[in-house]
Amino acid sequence: MELRDYLRVLRRQWWVLAVAVLFALGLTQLINRRTPPEYQATATFFLSSNGGQSVSILDGAKFVAARLATYTELITSDRMAEEIADSVNTGTTPAAVKNSIGVITSVDSALLTITVTDRSPQRAQMVAQALIKLFPETVKTLEARPAPLEPAAVAVPIDPVARVGTTPVSPRPLHNDALAVAVGLLLGAAAAVVREVFDNSIRDAVKLPDLTGAPVLALIPTDPKARKKNGPFISESRSPRAEALRQLRTNIQYAGRSAKILAVSSAMPGEGRSSTACGLAILFAEAGQRVLIVDASLRRPRLAAFLGRDGTPGLTTVLVGAATLDQVLQPWGTGLWLLAAGHQPANPSELLDSPRMAELIDELRGRFDKIILDSPPLLPVTDGAVVAARADGTILLVRARKTTAAQVTAAMRALAAVDAKMLGTVFTMVAAPRRRSGLPAGAGPPGPASPPAGTAAGGWNAVTLRSAA
Repeated sequence: MELRDYLRVLRRQWWVLAVAVLFALGLTQLINRRTPPEYQATATFFLSSNGGQSVSILDGAKFVAARLATYTELITSDRMAEEIADSVNTGTTPAAVKNSIGVITSVDSALLTITVTDRSPQRAQMVAQALIKLFPETVKTLEARPAPLEPAAVAVPIDPVARVGTTPVSPRPLHNDALAVAVGLLLGAAAAVVREVFDNSIRDAVKLPDLTGAPVLALIPTDPKARKKNGPFISESRSPRAEALRQLRTNIQYAGRSAKILAVSSAMPGEGRSSTACGLAILFAEAGQRVLIVDASLRRPRLAAFLGRDGTPGLTTVLVGAATLDQVLQPWGTGLWLLAAGHQPANPSELLDSPRMAELIDELRGRFDKIILDSPPLLPVTDGAVVAARADGTILLVRARKTTAAQVTAAMRALAAVDAKMLGTVFTMVAAPRRRSGLPAGAGPPGPASPPAGTAAGGWNAVTLRSAA
């Protein structure tokens, strides 16, 4: 992958980075809140050798440098910790004292810095002050030589009083937050790249004709401005989504001139079947046709809720003989009727494949100009293939960046198994449509964007545009 490929990935997967950074910051805030504050006191010593005039300054410096490791072990020894614990008399154990002491040395310096870290600034200062008193005496004792010689080395405190900071040294919120942002960005970028590499969803409609052998009839964008008005989510009649649905209506008329019964199907749930079916039904009705939209998704009906109608009497009621067709048909606007799903049956596939369903389809064919079947998804259950077999033509909806090529291929096999006629595909929920981009290779001819001829129920002069089905 080139740099521009990574930038494109980050642009598409920006939310992964945001989630990773927010998670890291949240974890850091939790750590900052639950970590008790600790204060640090310091004591600095100057180390020098007493070799006399016969010893050069260079030799003295080498002697001191060689002693640094020894002095570090001395300061953090159990004996020193016991002496400090006895001298400060604060109830601190020698183990706690030993763990609180840190030593900072440098081979290029004769300075030795001791840090004492404790939750109590007073206790930290007391331990550091005890070190200022005890450490030089211990060095003097260990480095003692026979009289009249001076000790071989001495440790002189730079400041006779231990200094303690007024602000805690731990936790450090700003440091931790900056580290969390850096780690979050790193992990988020890695997760984004991994998601992109293993994402086999269809991102471009250009690939659909090769997968299905059928043209792309339309690209249906999402509509973030859709509003809920006592029924379906609708969009303005001149919105990009409404224009795309008009183009789909026109292309269906070209692709399936003799297709009176149209099945709207998809491979998996959540690809826009019900919204597209509603939009097409309203548009065909606006063109002056008598249109019936049938909710054939008996396991998970949606159309009654979309159109603000009663979903209890419907298709299953007619199929089991509990009501006549005229008793369950519900008008919606001018030239549009709804046949809801009705009660959920125990055997949806058998009911849709029954002789009574075939008789009902024949009856509907003689009463309406266009019948749109909101079909169940093809892959989870066999209902979708049964419904598609009843139709004169089927359009397969493919959701951008969700439906995979394998799912499209499996859906095409399911349609071929029942000898369903495929009119084309519809690429739904496109993120960033271009008004003049046209259709990809294999798409049908563009249709005119004619203004709506009628007004929907309740005065809605618009197209049903829900973002998911």
